Amino acid sequence: MKNSISYIIYLFILSFLTSCERVIELELRDDTERLVIEANIHDQRGVQTIQLSTNVRFSDKNTYPPVTGAQVSVEDDAGNNYIFREGPVGVYTNDSVSGIYAKTYSLTVVTGDSTFRASSKMPLPVKLDSVSTRKDEFGENEDARIISVHYQDPPGIANQYRFVLYLNGMLIKRDFVNDDQFSDGRSVELDLPLGDDDDDLEVLPGDRVEVEMQCIDKEVYTYWYSLASQQGSDGPGGSVTPADPPTNITPTSLGYFSAHTIERKIIIVK
Repeated sequence: MKNSISYIIYLFILSFLTSCERVIELELRDDTERLVIEANIHDQRGVQTIQLSTNVRFSDKNTYPPVTGAQVSVEDDAGNNYIFREGPVGVYTNDSVSGIYAKTYSLTVVTGDSTFRASSKMPLPVKLDSVSTRKDEFGENEDARIISVHYQDPPGIANQYRFVLYLNGMLIKRDFVNDDQFSDGRSVELDLPLGDDDDDLEVLPGDRVEVEMQCIDKEVYTYWYSLASQQGSDGPGGSVTPADPPTNITPTSLGYFSAHTIERKIIIVK
C-alpha cells in the first residue's frame, strides 16, 4: 500500500513538472540567401533603425551580406506613413517617428519581386525601478557579481519583457526575456547571468553596467524566448542559430519586427 501511494505521488509530480514546461517547435534549416529583417520601433526620440541582410549556412561564420536598394516603410494605425532611407549599406533609418504605446505599427519591405509585411502593437510602458549586483556565491572568483533587475509588474494584463545588457559599453550577446505568467502584479527581481558562452566575461567591481528594458508584444516575446532557449547552441564561429525562431513576418522570413517601449538604467558595480 505504501509503495502504491509513493508511485501515485511520483506520477503527480511528474505530471505537474511536464505541464509547466514550455515547448516551442523549431524547424531546422540550412538554406541560404533568405532575407533577415531586424526591425525596431521604440518610444524614444531619435533615429529608428531597420536592418536588412541575408542569412548564411549554419556551418559558416556569422557574416551577413547586407540587402541594398529595398523599399522600407512603417505605417501606424492612424494612417501615418514613414519612409526609411538607406544609409549606411543595408541599414534603413528614419528620425521623424517616435512610437506611442497602445498603437499598432505595420512594416512593409519590398526587395526585388518580394514584399514582406509584419505588424506589432506597442505595449504599455513598465518602469525599470533599479539594477543591482550581488556576489556570485557559486562562482570561482569571489569578486564576481551577478546582475539583477527590479520592477513592478502591472496586475491584470499580460506583460512580456526583454532585457539588453551592456558591460563596459560592450553588448552582451545573450538573450534575456521574462513574462508575468507566474508574477502578474508582483514585484519582480530577475537575475541576468552572463553564462558560460560569453567569452569568460565576469562582472567585477568598477565595471559599468547598462540595462535596457523593453516591453514587447507576445509574438516578439516568442521570438526572443526561442532564441534564449537555444543559447549556447551556436555553430562554428558564432554562426546562425541552428533552428529558425518563430517570426511575425509574412511570408515567413528570418528576423522580427518589434514595437516596444524602453527604460534604461546605468550603474557602476561596487
